[in-house]
Amino acid sequence: MERQINGKITDFNEPFIIQRADPYVYRHTDGIYYFTASVPEYDKIVLRKSDSLKGLKNAKEVVIWNKHESGEMSKHIWAPELHFLDGKWYIYFAAGMEEDKWRIRPFVLECEGNDPCNDKWIEKGMIQKSDDDIYSFLSFSLDATIFENKGERYYVWAEKVAAGVGISNLYIAKMESPIKLKTPQVLLTTPDYDWERVDIWVNEGPAVLKHDGKIYLTYSASATGECYCMGMLSIGEDENLLDPRAWVKEKKPVLSSDANKGFFGPGHNSFTKLPDGSDVCVFHARTYKDIEGDPLYDPNRHTMLMKVEFSKDNTPIFSYENMIK
Repeated sequence: MERQINGKITDFNEPFIIQRADPYVYRHTDGIYYFTASVPEYDKIVLRKSDSLKGLKNAKEVVIWNKHESGEMSKHIWAPELHFLDGKWYIYFAAGMEEDKWRIRPFVLECEGNDPCNDKWIEKGMIQKSDDDIYSFLSFSLDATIFENKGERYYVWAEKVAAGVGISNLYIAKMESPIKLKTPQVLLTTPDYDWERVDIWVNEGPAVLKHDGKIYLTYSASATGECYCMGMLSIGEDENLLDPRAWVKEKKPVLSSDANKGFFGPGHNSFTKLPDGSDVCVFHARTYKDIEGDPLYDPNRHTMLMKVEFSKDNTPIFSYENMIK
């Protein structure tokens, strides 16, 4: 596939890494940055590492795992995330199967060594629901992220309900181990607003940002074309994270398309930090509006970097004026 930047490049929208969607950047305790993302072919998982965030742009990319030829994990390898849990490296991702490409489920890889870019990865199968959960992962499930708060680890993911194309909601549960949940699913958010219901009703791609005693959870909404955008929930770190009534949902998107600055369909972000502690939003977007065919198979969702600022009341501000080049 030809690797090029399609669309108009402005003073704001020059991609950080081209043709890498659903980007995830992790900064380890030793200061090393790791990058992974969905590739346009949806057939493998890749990793990069660098001693600086900007160094990821030209860092060597290695393939650490390839899809199966058939059966589980043989189609639509989507949205990998790299996490270091209990002294081991894990990758969480979603995948379908060649025989049923929309049978998307969440899977886990575990690294046998200390170097995630070079050591062997082993398949741990699907993430396991809690013993008393009779609902989770029975339908289209993807985009899992993991975060910790007050000594507990949480798993947040998107899962579809209802007939037809389905409605994609976000769910949360505590984790018992890196491969098993501790509690049944709790519905965190469903597409309530018009901007979450363009073409299809979607809440997906959760990402967690912590700041000044609060937890902010961004997510992506609507179909994957120009209408794709980011919403946000928030909660105090001392509140019950499994109580959906304790979360506050923004009534408008926090980041959406801007034709003047050349961003279309921004979303599926992650967060990382600079060495000085500043927060960075890592997201994908296109540099053009019109797409031929299914937007899912358009390769030009590029990784972008944006510095996150905070308002006087410490609410995060996502502005194209703060792009990092």
